[in-house]
Amino acid sequence: MLIQLDNIYKIYGEGLESEVRALDGVSLTIDRGEFVAIAGASGSGKSTMMNVLGCLDIPTYGTYLLDGQDVGELTDKQLSHIRNKQIGFIFQGYNLIPELSAQENVELPLIYQGIGPGRRAELAHGALERVGLGTRGRHKPSEMSGGQQQRVAIARAIATSPPIIMADEPTGALDSKTGLEVLGFLQQLNREGSTIILITHDNGIAATARRIVRISDGKVLEDHEQEVDWL
Repeated sequence: MLIQLDNIYKIYGEGLESEVRALDGVSLTIDRGEFVAIAGASGSGKSTMMNVLGCLDIPTYGTYLLDGQDVGELTDKQLSHIRNKQIGFIFQGYNLIPELSAQENVELPLIYQGIGPGRRAELAHGALERVGLGTRGRHKPSEMSGGQQQRVAIARAIATSPPIIMADEPTGALDSKTGLEVLGFLQQLNREGSTIILITHDNGIAATARRIVRISDGKVLEDHEQEVDWL
C-alpha cells in the first residue's frame, strides 16, 4: 500500500464560529500503480485533499502514511525531500517561469535536488523528448501553445521519474483536443508504472481514471473502480 489516510481532518479556524472542515474524517487507501481521480465540485475539499496527499499541507488530525512513513512525524526538510523526490506535480496554470526556456524550466527543480549540470541537462532533455518537445528546449513559454506549455510542465514533473504524479485540473486551461492528449499521456505514465492522482471537477475527465473517489463537504461520498477505454 502506497498511501493510507486514516480519519483525516483539515480544519480552518478550529473552534471559531467560522470554522471550516475542508476535510472531515477522510479515510482512503491508494495502492502503488493505481490511477485515481479525486472528483468534486468547487469547495468540496478536493484541492485540500491534494495538498495533504502531496505533503504541501499537513492534517489537523488523523494519520497519513506515505509508503509506510507517518507524514505527521516528518520535519519540514523531510517533507520537502518527499515533494522533490517522490511526487511530481502538474497544475492547471503550468507555473512556468516566462524568462526561462523550456529546458531551463524543466531543469529548475533539479537544481534544488542537488543534481549536477550535466545530469540535469540530460534528464530535462530526456523528459522533453518523452512529451514530444525534444526540439523545443530553447523556446520560452511565450513561444509555445497552451498545450505545449502544459507538456513542459509534465516534463518537469516526470524528469526524475517520481513514483507519484499529482495532476490538479491539468486540462483546465486547454481546448478539448489538447486536453485529451494530456490525459492520454497520464494514462501512458500509469501504464509504465506511475501512480497517478488526478484532481478534477469534471466527470468526463474523471472517467479517464480507473478509479473515482467523489468528495463533497470534505467527506468521501463514493469510491469505485471502473473499466476505462485508453485514449
